[in-house]
Amino acid sequence: MIKVNIPRLDLNNYVNGNAGQRKQFSDDIGEAFNETGFVTINNHGLDKALIDKLYADVKALFALPDAVKMKYEVPGLAGQRGYTSKGKETAKGFTAPDLKEFWQIGQIVNDDDQLKNEYPENLSVEEIPDFNTTTETVYKKLEYAGIHLLRAIAVYLGLPEGYFDDKVHNGNSILRTLHYFPITDPDALAPDAVRAGAHEDINLITLLIGASADGLELLTRENEWFPVKAYGEDLVVNVGDMLQRLTNNKLKSTTHRVVNPPRELMKFSRYSVPFFLHPKSGMDLSCLPSCIDQDHPKQYDDINAGDYLDERLREIGLKK
Repeated sequence: MIKVNIPRLDLNNYVNGNAGQRKQFSDDIGEAFNETGFVTINNHGLDKALIDKLYADVKALFALPDAVKMKYEVPGLAGQRGYTSKGKETAKGFTAPDLKEFWQIGQIVNDDDQLKNEYPENLSVEEIPDFNTTTETVYKKLEYAGIHLLRAIAVYLGLPEGYFDDKVHNGNSILRTLHYFPITDPDALAPDAVRAGAHEDINLITLLIGASADGLELLTRENEWFPVKAYGEDLVVNVGDMLQRLTNNKLKSTTHRVVNPPRELMKFSRYSVPFFLHPKSGMDLSCLPSCIDQDHPKQYDDINAGDYLDERLREIGLKK
């Protein structure tokens, strides 16, 4: 039996807890991110009513006719805003594109930060006004939760608690609403065609709001696939490559995938909503000196977050 450390942690213990609770939370998330790169989180600020409303609006979006959705696919945005149609994203090392379509919502700058001029505008779905307001609310709540998770991680790493605060304030974070569409003819699929090929996330951390069906799996250190399941409305949170790079592999960006369902369930859709917490493009991702020693030599060249993101978007086919 594979033993995988994916603890269920209460974010309220860090946000509003006493010193002992806060330290325990920081130790627990750091240890899990060091071992498996995954945790599940409750008391994260999104209630069941909001999550149910989100998924209802997401289903309504993807139920729109393809011709309607296509008017929201903007060439040149590398899938970073609005709609991305089927067959556009391919996991690194795969030949068949993922069996999905998605919509992306970017940063909403509400202060006088000059970054407002750098980010492309979000696209509003005229046919479903609620989708725009619901996803904006969810975006800000997940960003708030993510900032507190990064504070706990900073403490674990021996950094000032607010180390990440100015780097992620108005950062280039993305809320992605995903539709893994029904597979009507399984026999016609390419041999390596799956809902989401094995990959690692690009960003600092990812916060995933459940999913409408099973399928998410992580690759263990023993090179075996292990299903990841969340309880109720819990978030699944995992390390991205930017954080792994920054910590010189101390924190693990674990390979994961979304497998195809059993044949009898292929005719059903699967929906999920991940929030990819990114820093500003100018953040230095050079390995932290505290994570480099004789036993752990520096593993990565210096690069900033913006250049690294561009490099990775090209690898997965979203940017030319």
